[in-house]
Amino acid sequence: MPTRAEVAAAVAEAHRAEWGFVLASTLRFAASIDEAEDAVQDAYVRALAAWESTGIPARPGAWLTTTARRRLLDARRRDATAARHLPELVGQDDPGPEPADPSDGPWGSDSPADDRLRLIFTCCHPALAPEARAALTLRLLCGLTTAEIARCFLVSEPTMAARITRAKKKIAQARIPYRVPGIDELPERLETVLDVVHMIFTVGHTAPAGEDLVRADLMERAHETARLLHRLLPEEPGPAGLLALIVLTDARRAARLGADGAFIPLEDQDRALWDRRAMREGTALAKEALRRRPLSRFALMAAIAAVHDEGSSWEATDWREIVGLYDVLLGLWPSPVVALNRAVAVGFADGPAAGLAAMARLEFEPQLARYGYLAAARADFLRRIGRLDEARIAYEEALVLTDNEVERAYLERRLGGG
Repeated sequence: MPTRAEVAAAVAEAHRAEWGFVLASTLRFAASIDEAEDAVQDAYVRALAAWESTGIPARPGAWLTTTARRRLLDARRRDATAARHLPELVGQDDPGPEPADPSDGPWGSDSPADDRLRLIFTCCHPALAPEARAALTLRLLCGLTTAEIARCFLVSEPTMAARITRAKKKIAQARIPYRVPGIDELPERLETVLDVVHMIFTVGHTAPAGEDLVRADLMERAHETARLLHRLLPEEPGPAGLLALIVLTDARRAARLGADGAFIPLEDQDRALWDRRAMREGTALAKEALRRRPLSRFALMAAIAAVHDEGSSWEATDWREIVGLYDVLLGLWPSPVVALNRAVAVGFADGPAAGLAAMARLEFEPQLARYGYLAAARADFLRRIGRLDEARIAYEEALVLTDNEVERAYLERRLGGG
């Protein structure tokens, strides 16, 4: 039998890798999101005790899903029993309607797409506030904590908790169906879903907190979903652009960490480790997306990633083309983060002083107040031009705003002159 520590590690891994699958499958049997979450959380708690005596199952996700569903069924049976006997206790003649068969779920279960896709479209329903859709998906599909999601959106934890709570209540009050919309509804619902999938990939590419730089489970989930959306809507520019961006960015994964687990910035990566097959696929998808209209921001972001991937070395990178692409992207999608990325590109195209001047206009941008990458980028350019005292202050600011331990270790090395 496994030890208690081995069971705890297995449950933690199952939470990281299987949470979205378990919750999405359980939702078909639940009357509400909160009921499904409670059942799934209970299943994980039960696993801690059960696996110690029965052993860790070969398919933890299936075990957890079955356990969560059984908890729901048990609750339904108790409710049904109470409903039958309550009239006798209170003197009513009519016990009311029989509860629905939980095997059908609250909204039916005949969608041809998998449960995770249903969950994404439910979380991204247009009745929900735009800022709540991605947050709710990250919470329900990916199992991120409220604090982690708050860091992704550069807001406080109480603000994010309120958003998520309001979104859940809206789904219940508006009876938003748990399904993938029909093919005629997909295009108008697509942009929000693409935003959410991109957010999932971004969080997986660089985890906002914790000891690991990458959350491979989130990256793979985003990759699978983007590929499915591209297959469902092959003529739409958005899915092709997003899939291209994911494939091109993830092609560099093997070079991002050294043998000791230390972070390696793009400038210093061994490009021989980049996945050439993925780069070819991503470039072809990016060209396909750029030909489509209306032009998608994901197509432009994929084009920027392709320019990075095409450079034979850091010095050979066409930074002026990247700046030009960022100019077009800012016109299509004004964003402080995009403006910061453009400023960094300006610094490599025209020199660190030019990059610092471009960043200076962003220092009082409210959305970047908690964004550690602004301070880290300033520190890097200050270091490059020899303003070391100012660089040290900027690195210290970046450390305060950074919760990922791998990134913190990198910043500490820079601060120490490494």
